[in-house]
Amino acid sequence: MAYTFVLVHGAWHGGWCWPRVADRLRGLGHKVFTPTLTGLGERSHLLRSDIDIGTHITDVVNVMKWERLSDVVLCGHSYGGFVISGVVEEMAAAIRAIVFLDAFLPHDGDSPQSLTGPAVQEGIRAALQRGDISMPARSAEFFGVNVADRAWVDSLCVPQPIATFTHKIALTGARERITRKTYIRAASYANPGFDKALAAAKSDPAWRIYEVPCGHDVMVDMPERLSEILLEAAA
Repeated sequence: MAYTFVLVHGAWHGGWCWPRVADRLRGLGHKVFTPTLTGLGERSHLLRSDIDIGTHITDVVNVMKWERLSDVVLCGHSYGGFVISGVVEEMAAAIRAIVFLDAFLPHDGDSPQSLTGPAVQEGIRAALQRGDISMPARSAEFFGVNVADRAWVDSLCVPQPIATFTHKIALTGARERITRKTYIRAASYANPGFDKALAAAKSDPAWRIYEVPCGHDVMVDMPERLSEILLEAAA
């Protein structure tokens, strides 16, 4: 059976991080969309102060609407967990499965700032105090990217719109009503927010749980294994 995947990147990244996974899935006959969120990647020239989680939710919703997508396997990496949680609120009928890839699992009223680790929280506070409209990217080394790919990842990461970290998301529980739910934890990346999300998913038998032995950017470090998991999540 051929599936349709929409893969949503995390903070500082762009659609550029997915080709190793997307190419594998397309080679097996599946459709794959890897939208770049406003203000990032090749859309970094659109950076402005009012870009928030709502902007990024609309980015993905509009891909699904304009491409007439249905029965979608929706995957969000890291910050992308906020984005796909919001997308489900608008597009639940078009979604087959959701996959949280080393990602935040927010509740109503949460913001990335409230769930992230101390190092990123301090970076956000410093950026806000300076009046910046964005936060500089963390290094690939910080995320535990394999040594061979660090220069490539660092060369493509760009500042993240600051309001995406402080925006409190509004959720009504649509995510919980999706039948196929998967959480993937990158075991080599220490992050209390993702540990909390993993524990929450483990406590609910409706979730499938995977742990992979690599850094945070699983699509870079272990694309073959991630592709296998995405196909299992869709089934």
